[in-house]
Amino acid sequence: MNQSKKGLSNWLLVLAVLALAVAPLIFVRGAEFGGADSKAQEAISEIQPEYKPWFKSIFEPASGEIASLLFASQAALGAGVIGYAIGLYKGRSQQQKHEE
Repeated sequence: MNQSKKGLSNWLLVLAVLALAVAPLIFVRGAEFGGADSKAQEAISEIQPEYKPWFKSIFEPASGEIASLLFASQAALGAGVIGYAIGLYKGRSQQQKHEE
């Protein structure tokens, strides 16, 4: 595959990912996009109303925005580590191919 087709394919993939991320926001008006924690808590209280959690959180963020910031930072850090590892191994394999 030549370079221009490869670049076009990459841009099409980026556009597809963006479309998948934005489509629910456009087509599902007025919906609440909550986290899994609150849904799990609701399901547990429906099944067993007398349930008590085993432990309390060590750190409780001051607001939902701070919790979102911490979650996004954690996701970005994890994606960075995974991307670095993939790049490192790809670079090593290309270097080995050049040496042979």
